[in-house]
Amino acid sequence: MKVLGIILIVLGIAMIIIRQVNVTTEKEVADLGPIELNKKEKKQVAWPTYAGIGVAAIGAVVLMAASRKNT
Repeated sequence: MKVLGIILIVLGIAMIIIRQVNVTTEKEVADLGPIELNKKEKKQVAWPTYAGIGVAAIGAVVLMAASRKNT
């Protein structure tokens, strides 16, 4: 549980610092035998700052709960 808490805290901090990620997907438009037509699309995945704060807070709660359980 301690490892999960630490991972969530690090992930939350990363979400606060990096607020969006650009993703490129390749979509097949047509397949005409030996000829293929593909289209590359760029998408932007964004999340609000409070989501990162929430993930970090949940990680801190999990970490504290794991510490209390061991004592």
